[in-house]
Amino acid sequence: MRIDSHQHFWNYSAAEYPWIGAGMERLACDHLPADLETVARPVGVVGSVAVQARQSLAETRWLLSLAKKHPFIRGVVGWVDLRSERVADDLAILAHDEQFVGVRHVVQDEPDPRFVLGEAFVRGVRALHRFGLTYDLLIYPNQLPAAIDLVGLLPEQLFVLDHLAKPRIKLPPKADEIADWRRGIETLARHDNVCCKLSGLVTEVAWRQWQPADFTPVLDIALAAFGPDRLMFGSDWPVCLLSAEYAEVAGIIDDFISTLTPAEQSLIWADTACRVYRIR
Repeated sequence: MRIDSHQHFWNYSAAEYPWIGAGMERLACDHLPADLETVARPVGVVGSVAVQARQSLAETRWLLSLAKKHPFIRGVVGWVDLRSERVADDLAILAHDEQFVGVRHVVQDEPDPRFVLGEAFVRGVRALHRFGLTYDLLIYPNQLPAAIDLVGLLPEQLFVLDHLAKPRIKLPPKADEIADWRRGIETLARHDNVCCKLSGLVTEVAWRQWQPADFTPVLDIALAAFGPDRLMFGSDWPVCLLSAEYAEVAGIIDDFISTLTPAEQSLIWADTACRVYRIR
């Protein structure tokens, strides 16, 4: 079994997705469950976790409604205003839906590199634990120090690092260019309440100018830091289409984990995601 732990859906409009700019025309259209199944099932993926792409409760409810209609969607990581005084009320309502499995905020867009340590934000993340929800960390390398402090403050909360914190990968990769990122990843991974998605890498290089081996240095670091039992596959579809087809993204992971044991491969392809996101 294979589970895609990270993908997105949207009904496209320029007003609602202003980040889809020039050169990203392939994203400037609807991307819906039937479109994902068409490309995912041929590589053995039988289910996915839909992750928020807009910071609105309306989108979270829409993703949950899609999950009701499409069994392929096994869980939803939505958005809730974690800094709101009524965050617990909002979470209580959403948590009645068993397919609501986690929350994410687009921290990478926050100008303050220590945004996640704001008092109100920490209070909101702390509220997730009582509802059995994960928190997905979407950050850049310069935000890793604050993320490390956050996961240390809340050892009972389960965190998932998206896209390996988006290392700046140049081709060919050079060890000194990712040294700070590596130190941050290794420090973050020492906290056993953090898992990591092998996702989002193809858009962190020159688009469509990569080879699978180009990602090996950062994937090696992630594997050594987290181990197979805290890693999971994610496509980042449809964003990945800027630089790779779905099958190519899956192929990168296929190639990378080919020397691991079948049990270790199963952890990365499905078991970790099923455990973390309570997928049945």
